[in-house]
Amino acid sequence: MNRPAPRLPPWIAHALSAQRGPVPWSAVVRGALAAGPLLLAGVLAGRTSLGVVAALGAMLAGVNDRPGSRRASVGRLGLPALAGAAGLLAGSYAGRHTGAVTLTLLLTLLGLLGGAVSAVGPVASAVGTQLLVTSALGAGMMLPEPGWESALLYLVGAGWLLGLRLLLPTPSSAARGARLGYRFDGERAAVAGVYEAVAALLDAAGTPGATARRAALTAALDQAQDALAGPRLRRHAGSAAERRLHAQYAAALPLAEAATALAWAERPVPARAGEGPRRLAVAVRAGAPTGPLPAPARTVPALRALDDALLRAAEAFDSGEGGRLHTRRRGARALLRIVLGAGGREYGFRVAASFGASAALAQALHRTGWYGPHPHWYWLPATAVFLVKPDLGPLVSRVLSRAAGTVLGALVFAGVAAVVPRPGGLIAVVALCGALIPVAARHFAALTAVITALVLALLMVGGEPGASWNRIGETLLACALVLIAGHLPVPGERAGGVRARLTVAADAAYTYLAHVLDEPGERARRWTLRRDAYRTLAEAQAAIGRAAAELPALARHTEGTAEVAATLERLVDTTTACAVHLDDTGSLDLRHRERLEQLFTELAARRRRAGLGTADGGRTPEGLSGAISRAGRKETGVTQIR
Repeated sequence: MNRPAPRLPPWIAHALSAQRGPVPWSAVVRGALAAGPLLLAGVLAGRTSLGVVAALGAMLAGVNDRPGSRRASVGRLGLPALAGAAGLLAGSYAGRHTGAVTLTLLLTLLGLLGGAVSAVGPVASAVGTQLLVTSALGAGMMLPEPGWESALLYLVGAGWLLGLRLLLPTPSSAARGARLGYRFDGERAAVAGVYEAVAALLDAAGTPGATARRAALTAALDQAQDALAGPRLRRHAGSAAERRLHAQYAAALPLAEAATALAWAERPVPARAGEGPRRLAVAVRAGAPTGPLPAPARTVPALRALDDALLRAAEAFDSGEGGRLHTRRRGARALLRIVLGAGGREYGFRVAASFGASAALAQALHRTGWYGPHPHWYWLPATAVFLVKPDLGPLVSRVLSRAAGTVLGALVFAGVAAVVPRPGGLIAVVALCGALIPVAARHFAALTAVITALVLALLMVGGEPGASWNRIGETLLACALVLIAGHLPVPGERAGGVRARLTVAADAAYTYLAHVLDEPGERARRWTLRRDAYRTLAEAQAAIGRAAAELPALARHTEGTAEVAATLERLVDTTTACAVHLDDTGSLDLRHRERLEQLFTELAARRRRAGLGTADGGRTPEGLSGAISRAGRKETGVTQIR
């Protein structure tokens, strides 16, 4: 009898895992054309320090260069770059005009701000990271230029990479030819991905893989929504191609709803059901007509909804008129509540503790001569910023990856620097590392190794020799500091970020269900609430997954939250099935009502076991029971359920 292989602890398994996927060649090309040429331009112009700053701006922008639409890249690259320039400006003047104690206090306050802001989301996290990293660089590098000039060149570097992202064609756009152009290739691919995810969910209906396929559909919808909802000069779509993409995205929403209802029923659907969405996906990618769609199968409400949605999608493809994105935008008050909420406070405290303590230790070691003849102390606090970010993975995984990556990068660079000519060889190293960043981003250790070699090359071009060994020691010190700060007790409840996201997801789920029960015929708002419910739930599940992979001393604070999220997921799926059934029959049947009440009971029990109170929103399971009963009596006269 074969014994099963022993399972690694989650915190070790996460450190050994890496993302997979095709090589992002367009991002590789942009990386090669970003930091290296900027550094070369600075050297040739006799302004090497400004070339180093511009290359740093391009490098940090390259870390945020992810697949997606050009429109979405404006915010994903531009907002962190603006924050980085502000941090460089503040750090430059603080480093010149304040003492060690005042500077440490200022950096600690910046850490509190940057950490709290990072709780808003991925782009905000990048904003907070660049703000803190560049403030440490500005205070510690002591560049010869005034702070405003360094900040401006930093923006030039980031803007150069953003310009490459906006102007250079991608392989997918080149393959489609000039007829379609390249302007909306990211948006087109994202919308087509939604139709492909719908088809995959229909194929998986009635199988154990349906839950994973539904989660993949949520991710595809999130990506398409982000791709289409980026900044624009006009409030509405301004071209025929853009309006057509909006219409195609909006037409996918009822298809996604019907597919979710069919998967919820846990019964296989006819094989031809997935053929229609696949043909629509091909039409989106090719910019071609839909062609004939498969014959309808209208035996149950969800299949009738699917066929009706296919018909409406074909009409939308033909007309090409824009549709709503059904995005729920958060206002300034909502964002402020996140920043000042439990998650923002906890994250802000930990970042401030790590950043402030590392800055204080770096100042002390620098002033006592531990650093040797060179005066730069910024590596220690800058390293701490990356290590304390929870969206990069569990704490121990980050620490192990950072330590291993820094050692590897420093050793490789030391060997390369000993044989390449200067400065030409070092500039080539910068260009090569810039090209490797998009590939290395699949694992934190690999990314750390590449960035370490790139930064050491920049520093050596800037006139600092032999810094590799010092960087290893500083990185290990930062690892120890962040490990200590990560286990410190914080004011309020532990795991506040996870619990806050779970509360938001629960509120969104109850709001969605309340709307379906109270206003079943109002579909536009329903689709908006459905998107909000699934998106917030996906964010909560991602945070729970990262927390579960922490060391047991930290992971125990989120025990039971995964079960709560799983129950909420089934509740949102059931709500979607109820919406489709209400559209077709006008009332809920016994199966839907019993499933809702069962989920309410299960959710209450699991929230108690996880130490969670009731949701903070206006609707709760108890308050929705009456609405469920009324929905069951609308057409059939069924008596109230338990």
